[in-house]
Amino acid sequence: MKRHLFVAALGISFFAWNTTAFGQQVKADTGGIAIGGSVTNSTINITGVPPEQLAALVRQAADLSETQKKLIAKLEGELDLNQRQIRAALGILGENDIPPERLAAKLVEIAERFKDLQSTASAQPGDDPKIVALKTDAQKAVDAGDLVKADALLADVETEQRHAHDRFAMNEAETSARRGDIALTRLRYAEAAKHFANAAAVFPPKSAHEDKRIGYLEREADALYQQGDEFGDNDALLLAIELYTRLGELIPREGVPLQWAWTQNSLGVALWRFGEREKGTEKLDAAVALFREALKERTRERVPIQWAETQNNLGLALWRLGERDTGPARLQEAIAAFREALKEWTRERAPLLWGGTQNNLGIVLDELGERESGTAKLKEAVETYREALKELTRERVPLDWAQTQDNLGNALSTLGSRENRVALLQEAVSAHREALKERTRERVPLQWAQTQDNLGNALLRLGELDAGTTKLEEAIAARHEALKERTRERVPLQWAATQNNLGHTLSSLGERESGTARLEEAIVAYREARKEWTRERVPLDWARSLGSEGLTLMVLAQRRGDAAMAKTALSQINTAFETMRDGGHASNAAYYEQQLPIARALVARLRGR
Repeated sequence: MKRHLFVAALGISFFAWNTTAFGQQVKADTGGIAIGGSVTNSTINITGVPPEQLAALVRQAADLSETQKKLIAKLEGELDLNQRQIRAALGILGENDIPPERLAAKLVEIAERFKDLQSTASAQPGDDPKIVALKTDAQKAVDAGDLVKADALLADVETEQRHAHDRFAMNEAETSARRGDIALTRLRYAEAAKHFANAAAVFPPKSAHEDKRIGYLEREADALYQQGDEFGDNDALLLAIELYTRLGELIPREGVPLQWAWTQNSLGVALWRFGEREKGTEKLDAAVALFREALKERTRERVPIQWAETQNNLGLALWRLGERDTGPARLQEAIAAFREALKEWTRERAPLLWGGTQNNLGIVLDELGERESGTAKLKEAVETYREALKELTRERVPLDWAQTQDNLGNALSTLGSRENRVALLQEAVSAHREALKERTRERVPLQWAQTQDNLGNALLRLGELDAGTTKLEEAIAARHEALKERTRERVPLQWAATQNNLGHTLSSLGERESGTARLEEAIVAYREARKEWTRERVPLDWARSLGSEGLTLMVLAQRRGDAAMAKTALSQINTAFETMRDGGHASNAAYYEQQLPIARALVARLRGR
């Protein structure tokens, strides 16, 4: 099953340098992510503007309706921009193909950047008349919303300033940084990083302007992180990791402990994000260590909100490690970290962060509940998701609401299956179908596929309690829908999860039908899954797939009278049992242990023929 995680960060769109703005991460059996964020400490707020109206404005370049003209006038007031700047901002959104659900957040981000640009080209001491004139024209271009012209004019300013580098080094660096600000406003993070790098390069290391140089390097690292995070650019993410590491060496813990802790936290976030995307755990382990070090300076007494932020980030890294670990210890540590964060991220103080962290907590409780016998953790996960939905409402944050609905459906599905309660499974199906009202294929294709697969899980479990085959056939259809977007090339681990789930559904249907066609299709699907679900990478998932194939082979061997196949089935089931037992997944281990005597009896009977 796939669960979805909310990531907290302060800053813009999960900027690592101030990681507490609300966003979300998607969690699956195999991992997979989607991040969103908001502008922190913003005085800007957009109210009463439906996403579809904003999307229409972005698409409509001219010939606006009276309603759209009134909407632009409303945005002028709320965003504190003039009409030309509003038009420019809408153009930027269109150029960058921003999804409808993120338009409002990105428009606020651009508006904040425009406010920062109000003094982007102010005259500085030592400027000659030519530079003053160029800067004046650049400021006029900003006021007119013409960022391309403003950037070109500042490029001319850079050229003029380089002619007198020794005298105007400070001014030149600031101009490069202002170009970086313009690039950020245009959502061009890689371009911004280059401008900040140019600003830092103006000053030699350990010069009289070392603080300035470090400040520009920090901004370069932030921009690289945002490029890597939002665009899946691993090269940019690796550069951000390298730069945050350098900054950790440049900023002394003894002299500026909170700034040093910020660097450790930022490096940890970048390592965590990259660690999610690779097979091993080296970067995730390093992230955990960095968060723990940061907490030695970011104490609850000193900076409670930043302490909660780092506790949350620690929980995220521990959760990802726990997914890949055979034991429950990391997951239990993750739960403790999220509960610590909730001591400061309260519902009253930060309702969306509280709701997101409740969701995070629910995910780990659900994960533990799947591994344990009994239902206590699963029931706790269900209640935790319901708590999160009190703040993560459809009207307020539709995609976050849909993600939490999907997570709730997963927990209800597992609980309903364990207790053989049809009502809970029907509720799970309803929760997934509710989620699909916002998670459409056109809007968020990978999340749509994820929910289709989760819907398939609930339908499968409901079908297993039903004498007919309708629900099982619906589940197979949902799996095939999911695989339209969940391709091996695009998201290999998620593709494997859906292949495995498809195998399970085909096997259940094959047991109820005559012949062996469905069972043979199931075997193929399980083997496809293990091309990515390897023992080294995800041992519990690998064991689950191997054991499920073994159970299907038992049915196939019985129908064919094939003793060799039955022996293979017995071996696979035994391996799955041992792996689950050693990994602390009690409920799955108990299930496979119950199948072992049945498999041994089948081998003995077929050999006796």
